[in-house]
Amino acid sequence: MSEALSRSIQEAFLPNPPRSLGVAVSGGGDSMALLQLLNEFCKEHHMKLYAATVDHQLRPEAADEAAMVAAHCRSIGISHDTLVWENWDGKGNLQQSARDARYLRMSKWARCKGIDAIALGHTADDQAETLLMGLSRRSGVDGLTGMQGRVLRYGVTWVRPLLRARRPALRAYLDNQKIGWKDDPSNEDLSYERIRVRKALELLVPLGIDAESLTEVAEQMGAARNALEWHSFIAAKEMAAVEYGSVIFDDRQLRILPDEIQRRLLHKAISWVSGSDQGPRREALMNIRRALQDGQAATAVGCQVRRIAGDVWVFREFNAVRDKTVPVSGRWDRRWKMTPPENTRDCSDFHIRALGKDGIEQCPDWRTSGRPHVVVLSSPSVWQGDTLVSAPLAGYAQNWHAEVIGSGESFFAALLTH
Repeated sequence: MSEALSRSIQEAFLPNPPRSLGVAVSGGGDSMALLQLLNEFCKEHHMKLYAATVDHQLRPEAADEAAMVAAHCRSIGISHDTLVWENWDGKGNLQQSARDARYLRMSKWARCKGIDAIALGHTADDQAETLLMGLSRRSGVDGLTGMQGRVLRYGVTWVRPLLRARRPALRAYLDNQKIGWKDDPSNEDLSYERIRVRKALELLVPLGIDAESLTEVAEQMGAARNALEWHSFIAAKEMAAVEYGSVIFDDRQLRILPDEIQRRLLHKAISWVSGSDQGPRREALMNIRRALQDGQAATAVGCQVRRIAGDVWVFREFNAVRDKTVPVSGRWDRRWKMTPPENTRDCSDFHIRALGKDGIEQCPDWRTSGRPHVVVLSSPSVWQGDTLVSAPLAGYAQNWHAEVIGSGESFFAALLTH
């Protein structure tokens, strides 16, 4: 048993192990087993191991659990930090907010420590529960791939080496190592969707629907998703262009693609233009495609999708950025950078905002740019009070330069990431 678990760790990190590794440890059986397995692995490969526990301050027991992990880490010579989350405002989905907070705080912790990757203790049981939750939401291929073994988030690589391991095997390993753990009492709280799914999964085991079989399904769906992403990337390279912060598709070539490839291209284009991590929902994309078929424009996630002169344009909707204003030293709409002329000494009273109708009226030659009016409206421009200083995308650059952070190649790269 321990050999199989150790092999899972080796397959996750060899042949090129990171110089330093972090591990998220809640104090539960899964993460405590991962901590011990990684401790053995890092000693063997002369790696530095760091541990962290996030205390969400939502349960009185959480502080004791963090203290238990800290004491155990001291006993085996591993650096440990407790990261506290105390900013929840009581709004929205608690579990989602807590999960986002964990990733954000641990990513900052990793950067401060110089940690190359962080290991998470998700198991085959977690994978099976995730897939069943995807089924309940009528998810497509992407939603049924479950959790990935390796993913980049907040600039940190997150690794799940135990996705094929079962919870009972990990607890048996801990018993053999004489290491204790503390289970989170919320794991029995049926008000949480994941716990209800966990209970339901127990009833499906006699039908052959168990953690192992669902994990295999998730892996097969992952392979299908990778194939779809690759074909989407190839299609985009052949018929898409990234210009003026917008994504432009050849309308005829887009229409003859399979529905799923069309959906993926539009989804990634809207996500890239808007800077959204989530992008539009499937229903919103269906509405966009119907609107395009009818010759209409559509909006989603602060973007407009419109057929213009034989092309399908995905660009920033003016209403989504009309009130966004930043100093010229900042990033406008989180993705635009404006560079002043070399001889400009003081830009302290300049600011960046969307050009809008008032700005276009001060750009008599905007048509010579060849860019559609609706695209120019939401383009970045530099102002001094109510006076337009520069509008590079409207033919009024005045030696200023506007560029999208990451360049257009980041859109094509996004087609191959999940």
